Amino acid sequence: MLDLIEISKLYGEKKALQQVSLSFSEGVYGLLGPNGAGKSTLMSIITDNQKPDSGEVLWDGKEIGKLKASYRELLGYAPQQQGLYEAFTGRRFLSYMGTLKALGKKELSEEIERVTAYVNLGEVINRPIGTYSGGMKQRLLIAQAIMGNPKLIIMDEPTAGLDPKERVRIREKLQELAEGRMILVATHVVSDIESIAKEIVILKKGQVIAKDTVEALCKMYGDANNLEDVYMKVFGDEAEYV
Repeated sequence: MLDLIEISKLYGEKKALQQVSLSFSEGVYGLLGPNGAGKSTLMSIITDNQKPDSGEVLWDGKEIGKLKASYRELLGYAPQQQGLYEAFTGRRFLSYMGTLKALGKKELSEEIERVTAYVNLGEVINRPIGTYSGGMKQRLLIAQAIMGNPKLIIMDEPTAGLDPKERVRIREKLQELAEGRMILVATHVVSDIESIAKEIVILKKGQVIAKDTVEALCKMYGDANNLEDVYMKVFGDEAEYV
């Protein structure tokens, strides 16, 4: 169980997050909102890359900062594609990430083969990342995120810039991965999450506007036809990236 208790974060005078309280269990959750809603800040705090100004993040009732390495061992994180080592081959990148996760030599070798096959990159794994398509890069990021069989996987805009076919492939992989673990997907693309999410968290200007199933959210917002209608009702003119 992952619990966020009254998380707040300021950047200067801007309130990036305002007393966000959420609980997550097994399954896929969508964190939905336009750019600037606070999604990436929330992900950064959950992954312990940033500290909140107030509040706490708990894993099974224990503060993540005190869990230290044991929390990182159960965490998988797939950020947006910026910053990939494009001169590395896919294999070298996975080896590097697995080493950072403290996987042993034998386990690392086995995990590279397992995750490479899972995301269907076997034919290109020895090529430089700079030659990969956007979809291949995204699948590589998913591969490194699932190394070591983490219990909590964080995805930040996993389908940004991908064509429709690759977006469907990524969505299918996320759905497969959900069994036995918790997956949080931050996105502003409604269609990427609507059909696979256990619940949707709607963030607006750093605040949680709603957290519920797609069906319940549609009823909540005037019998909306789908999640895209809900999004438009919540964000109006801000909803330029749906």
